[in-house]
Amino acid sequence: MAGVQPAVTVRPMTAEHADGVLAVFAEGIATGHATFESAAPTWAAFDASHLPDHRFVAVDAGVAGRAAGPDAVLGWVAASPVSRRAVYAGVVEASLYVGAAARGRGVGRALMDALLASAEAGGVWTVQSTVFPENAGSLALHAAAGFRVVGRRERIARMAHGPLAGEWRDVVLLERRL
Repeated sequence: MAGVQPAVTVRPMTAEHADGVLAVFAEGIATGHATFESAAPTWAAFDASHLPDHRFVAVDAGVAGRAAGPDAVLGWVAASPVSRRAVYAGVVEASLYVGAAARGRGVGRALMDALLASAEAGGVWTVQSTVFPENAGSLALHAAAGFRVVGRRERIARMAHGPLAGEWRDVVLLERRL
């Protein structure tokens, strides 16, 4: 049926999703409003820096601009520890990216819900995120998922890439207590 969007499925992220995850990450980097990173990492670096129990992909069978198939990655979410100190074992930082072709379909919310459920089941007590203030979509998603703004870090770092290279940027610090 024309105009019907395929259903979004959220599943645990595996190495088989690596190319799709890194492609969506690169799309986010290219916007200039998703991260200070200038390039997507290797899969090995990504894998080592994110908690295996708290990372998910959203997939469907066919999205314009991406290879069709049951594991075409629409977006991803992953959590990283905020500290190696044992007292912060229940605090993680979330990263969430949705590919341009999948925005506005509820992909971000489905991914966030999966992360929050796994975090709570896994003993996490705080999920935090940092978002550029210009990223209205991400700020709205976090608010809808129950995150609260706890502050703004002004001129926290300079952009290393794109049209804003060298510019100091602020980030909004958000958290959700579980």
